[in-house]
Amino acid sequence: MEISDAHKVLKKIWGYDSFLEHQENIINSIINLNDTMAFLPTSGGKSICFQVPGILSGGTTLVISPLLSLISDQVNRLNDHGVPSISLAGDYDSKNWDIQLDKIINGDYYFVYISPERSLSLRFLERIKHLPISILAIDEAHCVSQWGHDFRPSYKKLSKIRKHLKNIPCVALSASVTNVVIEDIKDVLSMENAQMIKGSFFRPNLSVNIFLANSKEIELKKLINP
Repeated sequence: MEISDAHKVLKKIWGYDSFLEHQENIINSIINLNDTMAFLPTSGGKSICFQVPGILSGGTTLVISPLLSLISDQVNRLNDHGVPSISLAGDYDSKNWDIQLDKIINGDYYFVYISPERSLSLRFLERIKHLPISILAIDEAHCVSQWGHDFRPSYKKLSKIRKHLKNIPCVALSASVTNVVIEDIKDVLSMENAQMIKGSFFRPNLSVNIFLANSKEIELKKLINP
């Protein structure tokens, strides 16, 4: 895989002529099989950072995400772009679960999205060694840390997944990290030697104003209709 191939995929699938700031460096790190920590602001294009290498890898990218709505949105978008993808975060009976896992083993999907809780289930761990996983992507990776309100206990146990997939590159993505959170990510996900690429979280198009208001409804109407 070469970075020039990544540009071709970007143009073919998404129709973009160039990457956003830091995206190319992150993608280059992943296609060179490095563990990679990618910290970009919200709407900074983190998903493309693992989706482009995932398509180039020829295997299946396992994406662990804590938000069912985000999983649904990304899976729908990928399928709309002609990239076969599936969510394992929904309700499956035993028969349908086995059918979908067999399809994944057969290489029918480029991307498999799953919640951290479901990824740690015995039903999934029993099959993971048979799955053609080429990249492991941990979205919202700050959830491993008890430092913030987004802490998810199941994220602390994702070291089990890393042990099963220790020979493939892992990418941890987040839009909100501190030095404490970064160290927690390194520890939990065994990413001590990972390449770290961090963009500024400053958003010049956003501003915060605080003021007293007797009526929220009245003030809101003033803001909407100045």
